Amino acid sequence: MPIGSKFDDFLKAEGIYEGTTARALKRVLAWQIAEAMKAEGMTKTELARRMKTSRAVLDRLLDAKNPAVTLSTISRAASALGRRIRLELAA
Repeated sequence: MPIGSKFDDFLKAEGIYEGTTARALKRVLAWQIAEAMKAEGMTKTELARRMKTSRAVLDRLLDAKNPAVTLSTISRAASALGRRIRLELAA
């Protein structure tokens, strides 16, 4: 049995697997964007300008506790940072 599968089973049994997974993914995404900003020496104001959006939208994207984010916003952030997005559906 793969590591973590028992924990996944527990989360599913409790009915919180999807929400927990979504929050974990958002935390990782927010961290990756913040790290890319640091690596590029980019401020929030500059990233928001490059994304053609507001600081409020960027703050929501960088807020690890706020799960509401669109693929469009993620895509614009990645592009503004010279990065690309990889998505996959895994079994």
